[in-house]
Amino acid sequence: MATELIDLVQRLGQPRVLVVGDLMLDRYVWGDAERISQEAPVILLRADRREERLGGASSVATMLRALGARVAIAGIVGNDHDAGRIRQMLTDLGIDHDAVLTDIHRPSTVKERYIGRAQHRHPQQMIRVDTEDRAAVREPLESQLVQAIEHQVRHADIVLISDYDKGVCTAAVTAAVIRAAAAKGIRSVADPIRGSDYRKYHGCSALTPNRLEAGLATGRTLATHADVSAAAAQLQETLDLEAAIVTLDKDGMAFKHRDGRLRFCPTRPRQVYDITGAGDMVMSVLGMALAAGADYEQAIPLANIAGGLEVEKIGVATVTRDEMLRDLLQSSSPGAAAAKVVDLEPLARELERRRRLGLKIAFTNGCFDVLHAGHVQYLQEARAQADVLVVGLNSDAGVRALKGPSRPVQPLAARAIVLAGLQAVDFVTVFDEPTPLRLIHALRPDVLVKGADYRKDDVVGGDFVESYGGRVHLATLHQGFSTTNLLDKMRAA
Repeated sequence: MATELIDLVQRLGQPRVLVVGDLMLDRYVWGDAERISQEAPVILLRADRREERLGGASSVATMLRALGARVAIAGIVGNDHDAGRIRQMLTDLGIDHDAVLTDIHRPSTVKERYIGRAQHRHPQQMIRVDTEDRAAVREPLESQLVQAIEHQVRHADIVLISDYDKGVCTAAVTAAVIRAAAAKGIRSVADPIRGSDYRKYHGCSALTPNRLEAGLATGRTLATHADVSAAAAQLQETLDLEAAIVTLDKDGMAFKHRDGRLRFCPTRPRQVYDITGAGDMVMSVLGMALAAGADYEQAIPLANIAGGLEVEKIGVATVTRDEMLRDLLQSSSPGAAAAKVVDLEPLARELERRRRLGLKIAFTNGCFDVLHAGHVQYLQEARAQADVLVVGLNSDAGVRALKGPSRPVQPLAARAIVLAGLQAVDFVTVFDEPTPLRLIHALRPDVLVKGADYRKDDVVGGDFVESYGGRVHLATLHQGFSTTNLLDKMRAA
């Protein structure tokens, strides 16, 4: 699965995404929570930094831009200073906001968070202050918004409805979005409100409620997988969805598809600092992946990963493709040593993925028959030359040709497992030839490592590696360690 998701990230492209919903401004005040105020029994925050970010539907748009999408947004702001800040920030990010209209009867929605550090430790949110008007947008502005949305849908590859229940996503507006998307043959995906009446989302392609929202909408308590399955099926059938997707925080996501598929997509444990923005990130990556042609079974796990990365950050922050790729590569690095032993062709493909992230590859080779401290120190130094270390391992026949008929002491499988069990070693691949030249030509390492008992001119493949800008590194020779001497001692004992 990790390989499939890595491929998906790399082919996301630049889809055109229209986001419809409630625009917001997130304002943060950071400081040290030093003491209790003398005026009242409240924490005194000594502010030292302020920051503004786009929130709500505009947060989704921001995240999509960070992922490389071409984004337009439709919604409402007030006639105030905060509206000017929202518009300017959208312009700075290259987000089309021609369909963002001004309502002179309401303020722009602002969420102001105060975040304190206790004794300079990790910051925690202390309080949030909201400025908003949740009344439904009125005529004639509602009709004007529908017209603006219908115009924008013509240029979109997917439409995302980010409904924060601040009055923009009325039944008429939502129905118009779903109808326009269907007429063009593109998907509409809605992140719904917390409530019991979801009729306005009828006919959209997918819905992404969280556990609580799905429970309220279906009148169920979602305590078990069976509960979640039943709720997802109920939403999918009653709202005529292509897919009902229920997000389950640390338990991942579940989805029920129109074709009968019911899947649970688990997530891996994360260090959770702030859940703010996780739903927006899931929505963004899900939409991006679907627009790129992915099926739900690929799009949902990728959105899961992005949501997990988001909760590791403070506030509503963006996640990039490179961050997702690094996380996928890290999670696909096998815990079992045997899985580090890779054939040449899949290894070459894996190294190419890592190169695209800017990672450097080191290569060394040897028999590594009876591993000793000198080997470990050598491999640690080799690993320090780059981001990834590949070890070319002589086959049993190759060891016999080099060391004589009594070697190797350990067969190939045992030598490979011991090597792969070392933290310094990322991959092990086997070769039968007298030299590793074929491996070096196929893998094109950035650094070729051999011991200092060699001269650079004698290192096999050295000239080839240097021909494309790589280098040869001669690792320190640690005295007093020898496989032959070790074996002699063992025989004597």
